Amino acid sequence: MTTTNTGLPGGVAVSHLSVYDWPASDGVCGGTPHMHLACSEGYLVTGGRGAVQTLTASGYEVTPLEAGTVAWFTPGTIHRLVNEGDLRITVLMQNSGLPEAGDAVLTLPPEYLTDPETYARATVIPADVPEEEQERIARARRDLALEGNRALREAEGPEALAAFHRAAAALVRPRIAEWRERWRQGAAAAAEATGVQLDALERGEFPHLADAVVRSERPTARGKFGMCGRLDVYQN
Repeated sequence: MTTTNTGLPGGVAVSHLSVYDWPASDGVCGGTPHMHLACSEGYLVTGGRGAVQTLTASGYEVTPLEAGTVAWFTPGTIHRLVNEGDLRITVLMQNSGLPEAGDAVLTLPPEYLTDPETYARATVIPADVPEEEQERIARARRDLALEGNRALREAEGPEALAAFHRAAAALVRPRIAEWRERWRQGAAAAAEATGVQLDALERGEFPHLADAVVRSERPTARGKFGMCGRLDVYQN
């Protein structure tokens, strides 16, 4: 087996994010509230200022963000980025970038969460349409997700959030086999390689040191319309 992980450390991935400055109906500028089901995500703020609004079973919170802040959250955290002035973030994503490769459900109203086809019609941004149309779709889905997020925040008792969790889990279930393979080839393989290396070092052996490599990448896409803002993305 390969004893050296040549991907980013720990099977994480990165993207560079410029948070949307589009104002919403509540007067706040920012991105689309959503939740990841199998991945943690971290923010390293590189410029500007803003906040991340979060909603979990423990309640609603606001975490201020400014240059130098590192903030992270676990699966099940509904999050909305707020841009209070040129907010720019390097995003760290578990499982080789799975949060940008499917592990996300937007907080749309319940009628849009009934099945994958209905959800896709409300959320997918076609790559083959002009940028102006991509922006229109991105803004429309953001505003729709804010409508659902507002209802979740205003609901009394835990049932509304639990219902969203059920609907989100049902939506992603058909993709679990694909996600599991990504995990096996990324984070799981990286952890296993470390175990092999430690076993070898304990025996006084070190063959993996001769296999050392250095890699670098440039973004494979720039300015992509993401859930929270314009993205520079990497193959990693």
